Amino acid sequence: MAVLTFEKWSVDGISVEDAGLQKYVSLEGRYVPKTGARYAGRRFHKSKTFIVERLINKVMIPGHKAKKHLRSSGHTTGKSAKAYGIVFDAFKIIEEKTKENPVKVFVKALENAAPREEIVAIEYGGARYPKAVDCAPQRRIDTALRYFVQGAYDNSFNKKKGVEDALAEEILAAYRLDAKSLAISKKGELERQADASR
Repeated sequence: MAVLTFEKWSVDGISVEDAGLQKYVSLEGRYVPKTGARYAGRRFHKSKTFIVERLINKVMIPGHKAKKHLRSSGHTTGKSAKAYGIVFDAFKIIEEKTKENPVKVFVKALENAAPREEIVAIEYGGARYPKAVDCAPQRRIDTALRYFVQGAYDNSFNKKKGVEDALAEEILAAYRLDAKSLAISKKGELERQADASR
C-alpha cells in the first residue's frame, strides 16, 4: 500500500523533470512529514528529507531578508504543529482550486521557482565587481522555499488574508509561472542581473 502524505495525497507518479534537481528533491512519502530532525548530522541529510517537510521547516523560520530576520513574531514561532497545520491547510486550498494533487503542484512550482544563476561580488584591486555564477542544486531549492514562505508572510502579515491562503496563492502563482509570485519575480531578477554581469 502506498504511503499517503498527510494521509490524503499520494506521491506515486510525481517526478522531478529538472535533471539538476532530481537527486535533491526527495519524494519518499510520509504519513506525517515531521521527523523532528532525526536525519540531522548526516551528510547531505537535507537531500534525503521529504520535500514537504522542508517546506514545513521553512515556515517555522523563513530566513533572512537584507541580512535581518524578516519576521520574529506571529506564525514564526518555531512550533512545528502550527507550521504543519499551515502547510496542510494550504495544500487543501490548492487541491480545491486546481482539482490536482497538491504535492505534484508544489513540486512543479519548486522547479519553476528555483533560480539557475546568481551573482557574487569579486574584489579585484580594491574594487568590487559582480560576477555571474551557476547556482548549486541544493541552494536552488533552499532559495525557492525561502521565497515561497517570505512571499506568503508578506501577503498575510497585518492583513485580513490568512497565511494558509497566502502560501497556497504563492505556490499556485509559481506553478503557473505568474510574476505575482515573489519566488518567480526574484528568480527573473536574479537571472537578469547574472546575464548583465557576464
